[in-house]
Amino acid sequence: MIPEGTNEIEKTLRAVLADVLSLSPERVATFTPETGLFGSLPELDSMAVAGVLTELEDRLGIVIEDDEVDGEMLETFGALTTFAQTKVLN
Repeated sequence: MIPEGTNEIEKTLRAVLADVLSLSPERVATFTPETGLFGSLPELDSMAVAGVLTELEDRLGIVIEDDEVDGEMLETFGALTTFAQTKVLN
């Protein structure tokens, strides 16, 4: 069973990645849980990570602590989606 709000979180995450990284919505729509992010997308450098996290906080109404940010949560679209879902739904 998919928790309520999961689709909205994923939609928001896709919109944030498109906006902050200047990626086309069509490209971001093709992202699967296995799609690589940090280290795979040249647009997602360390400065862009800060922008993505700030936008996620603003759009999802969450607080992301520095100690929660690591390479694993940014490794794939699925990992980032799971992280965002956990922050919003818990």
